Amino acid sequence: MSLNTNNPTATIAWKKLEEHFASMKNASMQEMFSNDTNRTDNFNLKWNDFLIDYSKNIISQETIAILVELANEMGLEAAIKDYFEGGIINQTENRAVLHTALRAKADAVIAVNGQNVIPEIYAVKEKMKVFSSAIISGSKKGYTGKSFTDVVNIGIGGSDLGPAMAVEALQYYSNHLQVHFVSNVDGDHVNEVIKKLDPETTLFVIVSKTFTTQETLSNSETIKKWFLQTATQQDIANHFVAVSTNIEKVTAFGIDPSTIFPMWDWVGGRFSLWSAVGLTISLAVGYDKFEELLAGANEMDEHFKATDFDKNMPVILALLSVWYNNFFGAESEALIPYTQYLQKLAPYLQQGTMESNGKSVGRDGKPVNYETGTIIWGEPGTNAQHAFFQLIHQGTKLIPADFIGFVKPLHGNIEQHNKLMSNFFAQTEALLHGKSEEKVAAEFEKQGVDAQKAKQLLPFKVFSGNKPTNTILIDKLTPSALGSLIALYEHKIFVQGIIWNIFSFDQWGVELGKQLANSILDEIDSKVINQHDSSTSFLLEYYLNKK
Repeated sequence: MSLNTNNPTATIAWKKLEEHFASMKNASMQEMFSNDTNRTDNFNLKWNDFLIDYSKNIISQETIAILVELANEMGLEAAIKDYFEGGIINQTENRAVLHTALRAKADAVIAVNGQNVIPEIYAVKEKMKVFSSAIISGSKKGYTGKSFTDVVNIGIGGSDLGPAMAVEALQYYSNHLQVHFVSNVDGDHVNEVIKKLDPETTLFVIVSKTFTTQETLSNSETIKKWFLQTATQQDIANHFVAVSTNIEKVTAFGIDPSTIFPMWDWVGGRFSLWSAVGLTISLAVGYDKFEELLAGANEMDEHFKATDFDKNMPVILALLSVWYNNFFGAESEALIPYTQYLQKLAPYLQQGTMESNGKSVGRDGKPVNYETGTIIWGEPGTNAQHAFFQLIHQGTKLIPADFIGFVKPLHGNIEQHNKLMSNFFAQTEALLHGKSEEKVAAEFEKQGVDAQKAKQLLPFKVFSGNKPTNTILIDKLTPSALGSLIALYEHKIFVQGIIWNIFSFDQWGVELGKQLANSILDEIDSKVINQHDSSTSFLLEYYLNKK
């Protein structure tokens, strides 16, 4: 099984979209709403406790129909089948892509190289459950007999962003354990974390598939030295566990083999929170809540697999992204969750999207002649409104935005939640309608503003509107809902990659900088600078002379 290698711009649907865009590029959403009283009914999707209203987009029913044609021409249906059934769709690394198997039900059968991986997945999950329960209950103690109070996750990339995002998002459900994250190789980062900790009551979870990642190993060694100031080498086994495949290196570090949690090469780091990489999540909220997170993701998987493309949430979001990226020339997408709990969702999805689809070579090995990955950025509302919304409202760039909100607050403060949600609804309405010259002039007149001053100020207070948004409204931020939300965006990324004819699941672009950093580190340590471009040589010399 392998993905097709069609250039999307050579498809019949792409040609249709180019012609269709010519008639849509100056279309007014305000007029489309006025002319079609059924517009919202035609452009919303309901599933479980999710509602997606995508009516505030520069689209018609014809737009969606042709985009679905494009998905069909690019072989999306067959690609989804390969994706879920263990096809080698990460072809440059000769791997399946099966993070979805990590949340599959126990009776599923998913084969890799002819072997059903589900029993192995469930064995690891059972191990996570037993370990988490022992730490949370206090039955497993530290080297001085004290129960654990703190957990430190040591990882980088998906080994940090995924667990950190989920632990932050689910803190309402957290137990007594205080959870910390160390990722950056910056020594100031790790030292700021450990200075607050008691070595007698802290558990360290080292997450590194190969146990060779520079940042993770450097931080682990720094923490180990700090730990050994008050403990012995034998005590390491009581306080350090690992999520890794490199048993030899992990054991040499001092970790007991019984507390090594395995990973698989068919799970990419940026999609790994569902695996043992999620051990810190399980420790933070309890294994049962972690299982609810997985179950929510699995429900979205089933929706994605079984639903017609024009009613399929991940597919629709992906098609809209292609529409704006490849036809309107929109380079970025904003992600605005109206809950502080999801403050790390945008950084998490930056990695998921930009590492996956930041590719310039098609699956046929040829440079692409069209735009691929979008830039993802955002902050929670209402903070975002006081930061960058000016650019979205009145700037020169087209920035499609996803607004994510919840019907019910977790702490029950209805008064404040209504204020939050009034902003949530108002912003998408404002981005749709803008404010016309006539409306601004009427406001000036009502306020009694001098005619000359009104004329002078008028152009600065006009908003063009016609700014596209999707509204994702969810009943409540539960572990299950979070799982569904993350899976929604995972599958959006997958669909984008299929349509753009790229391999979404490799990351060769990450490697070059790592290789150069290793050689430059040798030069810094030896104080012997090798041949570089003049800028890099100048900077290295300046750095070494200042040390």
